[in-house]
Amino acid sequence: IFRETLSKRGVRVITGLGKYFRQIDKDRNGFLSQAALKEALKVFHLEMPEGDFESLWLILDDSKSDKVDYGEFAHAIFGEMNEYRKAFVRKAYMKLDFNKTGSVPMVDVRKCYCAK
Repeated sequence: IFRETLSKRGVRVITGLGKYFRQIDKDRNGFLSQAALKEALKVFHLEMPEGDFESLWLILDDSKSDKVDYGEFAHAIFGEMNEYRKAFVRKAYMKLDFNKTGSVPMVDVRKCYCAK
């Protein structure tokens, strides 16, 4: 149900939610507490009955760590990328990794990408 609600709301809500998560992640560790997730959903008018939220939390917090990795949250909601998108990401990464080292330092990312 939650995935259907998000898909109906569109890309703006999804990207806005991601931006909001990054803003509230003060220690920049990529994790959300249960309270932070609940508040974020409220801000974006994605509230749900408490029982549904508890079920969502149990699915997302499968490690029982009382926190959810934002990347895992995104993967659970959006699923696996299709082959076209994977190929596009690979091409972009190959362009960024021009030294073919298998990793890309932020200095190299800044040379090729401006988030403004």
